[in-house]
Amino acid sequence: MAERPEYPTALGASSRDRITLLGHDLAEDVMGEVGFGELAFWLATQRRPGPGETRVFEAVLAALADHGFTPTAIVTRLTYLSAPDSVQGALAAGLLGGGSRFLGVTEDTGRFLHAVLDSVDGKPPATDEEWDALALRTVRAEREAKRFVPGLGHHVHKDGDPRTPRLMRIAAEEGLFGPHLSLFAAIGRVHPRVLGKKLPLNGAGVCGAALADLGLPLELLRGFALLARTAGLIGQLAEELRRPVGNEIFLSVDLNNRPVAPDPYTPGDRHG
Repeated sequence: MAERPEYPTALGASSRDRITLLGHDLAEDVMGEVGFGELAFWLATQRRPGPGETRVFEAVLAALADHGFTPTAIVTRLTYLSAPDSVQGALAAGLLGGGSRFLGVTEDTGRFLHAVLDSVDGKPPATDEEWDALALRTVRAEREAKRFVPGLGHHVHKDGDPRTPRLMRIAAEEGLFGPHLSLFAAIGRVHPRVLGKKLPLNGAGVCGAALADLGLPLELLRGFALLARTAGLIGQLAEELRRPVGNEIFLSVDLNNRPVAPDPYTPGDRHG
């Protein structure tokens, strides 16, 4: 007789009268004892975070929860307008829009900073001057390669994203201002010398730097951004129930469309 397969997990498991999570009794040790942000961190790392780590992590979640009528919020409201019987579909539609322009910048920035730090063979700079020199080389290399530096610039907060200095202060207060945040801050200081203009360090980028300094898996950084935005999208749906605008958005486009002549695609075209 063939052996039964085993699927080991340190996460949730159930028996007839007990549920365990991360090796603890869910009902007695977790419910009412562990906050959701702390639990999310714990689930991802399988180690319980300290109070400072929890504070920084939850500050990131708050920073990314909602940012107004972004495409992710609009598509959630419009999907709910089209299918009010499918709240899950509306939430999923909004989350699927988290990519390189919205929300995905969190992961892109964390990965970018980590790659730069890897390039110095595990010996990060020790002074602000050394951080600035590394940042200057980094920005110049990206400019020469005609690539954007992730986390640099914002379409609304052109004079500074208020989330960035606040999250940096919280990380510093908790002793968690690590190499990723140090490099990100240095990029903020030196980039005008290369680009000829000053751009803000955006909130999504600083969140990626902070999450990387917490030692969270780089491959999951976008997942944490989506976790935060899920709460925001639930808020968008709750407001849509009270003060609906989805139908107005739909009609604004539908009633103001302008017929134009066909524009056939030909190879080599790049339509935005």
